[in-house]
Amino acid sequence: MTLTRDAVVDAAVDLLGEVGLEGLSLRRLARDLGVSAPTLYWHVADKRTLLDHVAERLLADQWRVIPLAPGEDWADWLRERAIAQFRALVAHRDAALVVAGNRPTEASLPAVEQVLATLIGAGLAPVDAFSTVQAVGNLVIGSAIEYHAERERPASDHGRPAPPDPQVYPHLAALRPALAERAGTPEDHEALFRHGLDLMIAGLRVSLATR
Repeated sequence: MTLTRDAVVDAAVDLLGEVGLEGLSLRRLARDLGVSAPTLYWHVADKRTLLDHVAERLLADQWRVIPLAPGEDWADWLRERAIAQFRALVAHRDAALVVAGNRPTEASLPAVEQVLATLIGAGLAPVDAFSTVQAVGNLVIGSAIEYHAERERPASDHGRPAPPDPQVYPHLAALRPALAERAGTPEDHEALFRHGLDLMIAGLRVSLATR
């Protein structure tokens, strides 16, 4: 069977889930595909290019952007897209690390264009719209990286600091019971991400209202 770029990317996604980003190499990928390493260069120029295509595949559902419906609030539209991206990244091992620093491929450009058009239509200047896309993307990626980093911590409490002294840190001590119930859970990470996203969107609303 003729090797295609899609087959290479599919195999890379599977390998990423198996060994993580650190273990993903062109040599290992070629071995899994039963070809020589130089053969892969007919389909991807280098590992970074391969990762760009893997990032595109991991977020494939996000590139099918539904335009803003008549009467739909742009902020709600942007929020739902960001939440969907966050959930996609936390669903795959090291996906956020792959997406961080990637460059848009041809297939992702229509989605980027649609998001820019929506934000510009809401009243943002083109440069501000582009900066907003980047800022929201950074929040999504950073939150997903933190999620996976927390998940990889050992289950034991070894190395955790002692409870804060209420006499010295009254606010931290008062927060401890509430935070202990949810700290480190998937729900906690998404709640923190949503909180940051809502703050960002609230700032955009204020910026637009004062123009």
